[in-house]
Amino acid sequence: MTDQKTKATEASVSAYLDARATEEQRADCKVLMAMLEKFTKQGPKMWGPSIVGYGSYEYTYDSGRSGESCLAGFALRGKQTVIYLVADSKEQELMLPRLGKHKIGKSCLYFKRLGDLNLSVLEQLIAAAVIEVKRRHGAARDT
Repeated sequence: MTDQKTKATEASVSAYLDARATEEQRADCKVLMAMLEKFTKQGPKMWGPSIVGYGSYEYTYDSGRSGESCLAGFALRGKQTVIYLVADSKEQELMLPRLGKHKIGKSCLYFKRLGDLNLSVLEQLIAAAVIEVKRRHGAARDT
């Protein structure tokens, strides 16, 4: 079995943001961090070298492989910000067209600036994602 690469660390969230974020991204990150803390009820922690995560949960795949991940989180990827969340319910899919300018992957929501998004819809997506992860994997742990 391979060792999990992305784990919670003691690295500084502030140092990560200071090193990577533009002034606009820093302002966006403050808003995003408040949202993630509101819905996860957890503070930020670095996961690996580049993910700001909130809370944690344990998972096990059908293959038997297991690990731990943050309940929700975000990372700066150049000019884009990515939010890690589950957005695969029918309800969430119906919200996406109202979100604003973004791209979505399996568990990644990409955007350039929060000003391009409907923040109310984003909050609904994050809240639904946290609820869904807890439903699938149990209550989040404090990391």
